[in-house]
Amino acid sequence: MTEAEAKALLSNRFNVSREIYAALERFVELVIQEAPNQNLISAASIPQIWTRHILDSAQLVPLAPAEGMWIDLGTGAGFPGIVVALLRPQPTILVESRRKRVDFLQHVIATLGLRHASVFGGRVETMPTERAAVISARAFAPLAKTLAVAKRFAADDTVLILPKGQSAHEELEAIYDLWHGAFHVEQSISESQAAIIVARNVRPRGTI
Repeated sequence: MTEAEAKALLSNRFNVSREIYAALERFVELVIQEAPNQNLISAASIPQIWTRHILDSAQLVPLAPAEGMWIDLGTGAGFPGIVVALLRPQPTILVESRRKRVDFLQHVIATLGLRHASVFGGRVETMPTERAAVISARAFAPLAKTLAVAKRFAADDTVLILPKGQSAHEELEAIYDLWHGAFHVEQSISESQAAIIVARNVRPRGTI
């Protein structure tokens, strides 16, 4: 997929308004400006930032309920957390432990005026418990660890949205004996070989 095609999808399939598109462009500028100072995204992915990071993040939003808090674990450079906050006017918490990235995310939030978004700067294990409607984690940890970390923030109707590249089916098979719930796999629209695990009512086996 070309960058032009990715931008067209954002406008046509996700109904991104001109105002939000301009904010996404500003976010891209901020990421590229900061890239020499810290390894926000790989240098090789910068020419494909709209496909590999913006569209890759935006495609998660239609998989989630429209209402309720969204928690993004290990948000890194703001993918998907900042993109989610731009596309969805509900409370969004970005969890990030690295100080320089926390500072960057706070700068982005202030620059873009995202008053419904905030950053928890620290390890997710130290974050106060919040009940989320949606939990996402992109390039965060293997599925088993992600579920173990996320369960404290999840209710029965919480939707977990976990981009997993090519490993989605293998990771699901690996956790079958440990976790149960309603799992399914969505094909990524930004990368033909990638997939997204979507899950509800997830709990360790042996619990009711």
